[in-house]
Amino acid sequence: MILKDSTYKYIFYLVLFIVLSILLYTANTLSISYKEALNVFINNSLLTVLTNSSIYLFGQNDIALRLPFLIFYLLSVLLMYQLNENFFKKESDRLISITIFMILPGLLSASILVNSAIIVTFFTLLYIYYYKRTNKHCYVLLFLFLFIDNSFAIFFLAIFFYALSKKDKTLLFVSLFLFGLSMGIYGFDSGGKPRGFLVDTFAIYASIFSPLLFIYFFYTIYRSGIKNERTLVWYISTTSLIFSLIFSFRQQIYIEDYAPFVVIFLPYMLRTFLHTLRVRLPQFRYRHNYTLLLVLFVLFINVTLTIFNKPIYLLLENPEKHFIYKYNFAKEIAQELKVKNINKIQSDEKELLLRLQFYGIEQGNEYYITYKKPFSYDIKIPIVYLGKVLLTIYVIKY
Repeated sequence: MILKDSTYKYIFYLVLFIVLSILLYTANTLSISYKEALNVFINNSLLTVLTNSSIYLFGQNDIALRLPFLIFYLLSVLLMYQLNENFFKKESDRLISITIFMILPGLLSASILVNSAIIVTFFTLLYIYYYKRTNKHCYVLLFLFLFIDNSFAIFFLAIFFYALSKKDKTLLFVSLFLFGLSMGIYGFDSGGKPRGFLVDTFAIYASIFSPLLFIYFFYTIYRSGIKNERTLVWYISTTSLIFSLIFSFRQQIYIEDYAPFVVIFLPYMLRTFLHTLRVRLPQFRYRHNYTLLLVLFVLFINVTLTIFNKPIYLLLENPEKHFIYKYNFAKEIAQELKVKNINKIQSDEKELLLRLQFYGIEQGNEYYITYKKPFSYDIKIPIVYLGKVLLTIYVIKY
C-alpha cells in the first residue's frame, strides 16, 4: 500500500516519540556510574557543564543527569531525517533508514549515558547538513569542534583527505592545521605493544550496529570506494573505521572516539541494499529478502537486550559480568540505606562512595559499609531482582 508523503512523516514522529519515551524510562532505571559521578563532582569538562546545568534546573536525579544526552539524540535524529530528504527514491525508504538509525544499539546507549559520543554525532551531522544545504564548508564549526572533544581529531583528518581529493587548498590547510592543534592540545597515546585488541574492536562495532549490519557496512564502504562514490560522509566514516582498526593492533581504543563518525554512513548502506534488491526481478529477490529479515531480526534482538537487559542477570552466575553492571545498584543501595535512616557512611569502596553521594548519601563516621562479608556486622542489605540476590552490602555501626 502506497501512503502519502505526509503520512510517512507522521509515522516518523510517532516512532520517535515512542523511542524517546522508552529511553526516558530506561534512563530512570539506571544508576549513576563511577565515571559519570566523576563528571558530576570532580572533572571539569563539557560533560561536567552539561550534567550540572541540567541537575541545577531539574534536580539531582537520573533523568536530569541524562537529559542533555537525550536532547542531543533527538537533535541528531531530526538532523539525519533532514539529511535523508531527497536521498531515497521513496519516502518509505527514508522512513526505514531513519527508524534503523534511531534504534541502533550504539546510538541508544549513547543517548542515555554520560559520554561525548552523542554530542560528537550531533555536531558531525550539523556540519554535513550545512555542507549539503550550502555546498560550502563551515570553518566556524571546524574551529568550534577543536574545543568540543578530542575525537574530532579523526574528523579533521577525514576532512584533510576529502580536501586532498577535491584539491581544495583552503580546506586542506585548515583541516591539517586543526588536526595538528588537536594533537597538541589533547595528545595521542601511542604506547604499548600489540595485544590483540583488533578482535575486541570488531566485537564492539558489531554490538553498536548489530553483527550482520556491521558486516554489510564493510561491504558498502568497500563498494563505494571502488566505484568512486566517495562522498564527504564516505571519507569521514572510512577514515574513522580504518584508523580505529589500525590503532587496535597496538592498543585498546576508546570506541566513543570513532563510532559517531561510522554510524552516519547508515543511509548509504540502506540505499545500496535497496538498489541491489530492486534491480532484480521479483522472483530473484528471495535471498535478499531473507537477508533483510535476518538483519532486522538480529537488530531487534540487540535493541531489546540494550533496553531491557536486567533479566540477563538471572542467567549469569557472576552479576559483575553483565555489560550494564556498572550502571546498576547504586540507587537501590541508597534507597535501602535511607529506609534504615543511614545517611552518612564511610567505606573502602571509594567508587561506591562517590556514586552514593549523587543520591544524597554523604561521607561521615556514623556507619561503615562494605561488599565483603566481615566477621561481624550490624545490618545486611541484599539487592534482589526477581528472587535472585545480585549484591549484598554489609553495614557496621561505629
